[in-house]
Amino acid sequence: MPLSTDTILAALRHVRHPRTGADIVTMGCVRDVAVAGSEARFTLALPPPAGPLQDQVRMTAEAVARAIPGVTGVAITVTTGGAGPPPAAAPAHEPGHEHGHEHGHGDGNGDGHGHGHEHGPGAPAAGPPIARVQHVIAVGAGKGGVGKSTVAANLAVALAARGRTVGLLDADVYGPSIPMMMGITWRATGEGPLEPPVAHGVKVISLGFFLEDPEQPVIWRGPMIHKTVTQFLGGVRWGTLDYLVVDLPPGTGDVQLTLAQAVPISGGVVVCTPQDVALLDARKAVRMFQKLNAPVLGMIENMSGFVCGHCHKRTDIFGAGAVRRAADKMGVPFLGAIPLDARVSVSGDAGTPAVATIAKSDPVGAAFLAVADALEAQVAARRQSRATPVAPKITR
Repeated sequence: MPLSTDTILAALRHVRHPRTGADIVTMGCVRDVAVAGSEARFTLALPPPAGPLQDQVRMTAEAVARAIPGVTGVAITVTTGGAGPPPAAAPAHEPGHEHGHEHGHGDGNGDGHGHGHEHGPGAPAAGPPIARVQHVIAVGAGKGGVGKSTVAANLAVALAARGRTVGLLDADVYGPSIPMMMGITWRATGEGPLEPPVAHGVKVISLGFFLEDPEQPVIWRGPMIHKTVTQFLGGVRWGTLDYLVVDLPPGTGDVQLTLAQAVPISGGVVVCTPQDVALLDARKAVRMFQKLNAPVLGMIENMSGFVCGHCHKRTDIFGAGAVRRAADKMGVPFLGAIPLDARVSVSGDAGTPAVATIAKSDPVGAAFLAVADALEAQVAARRQSRATPVAPKITR
């Protein structure tokens, strides 16, 4: 489909203003839309006051416009004119008049002085962000090393085992481990919107599919991370999904902000081990989701306790029940506890999540399925009691 002003407007309808939650096209913030060859041009007339929120909207609009198939450049003029009437498309420029000044981040690499691998996945030439995904579930953790990616992968497979249509987005760009855990060796070709590979009944996308060397470090600034996550949302043919499980990087940073700005999050899940140092950071992750206006669907206690296979005695290596107590104290649901079992890590290293290989009657298999059931119960309860999630009211 050739690039047109209608295509640009359709894409920009997925950009929401963080203060109002409304899309910027409906707000009347997008004006003078034009196509100059393969360059998308438009004016953002944003409501005052100027500041970080305007930068946030401009960066999101630029990333979304760049993700439109066929777009090779974006020129944005930003004014503080406020919202107005619905946008009118400007006439297409005549050939030979395609040079306007481009505001923003150029190729998306920030100031261009970084080190390491700073060429984004040229593959996902994205269109508008996902439209047929019913629930976006963000799986986060306050710190690394708590098994967040393992839980995210097993949770996705458990939901698929329950008959749901599921996608798994590996947004942990600094440590994309999902391809190994899901047993996928596929490599992206970089031609047009991607058809994601399917493993264990789950559609999967990861930056790992675009790295020539699995050991290659990804050293990126915020704008590049923003662009990549936006492309993974909009440039992948997710199709109709009941759930898109997003494996976030540990901590609270650019990926989390980008996800919240790009799509409404149905809810966040925080993974933690039952030790005080992990709980300290897990509380920050809970607060992060709350600041992003994303319901906290619950906390999961991973590595909850070890049961000896010989004497069947349980040993609480990291303590017992601390995550449940923390969840109760913060007023968020407790979704369940996953035992510490060597089979979970062994199966993940082998490319088959534990829930796909361990019997449902086994304590480990039963635990993952119980967590998936508890998650679905929370989603259903939220759907009945809450309106559609709105964009976060935060500053960058």
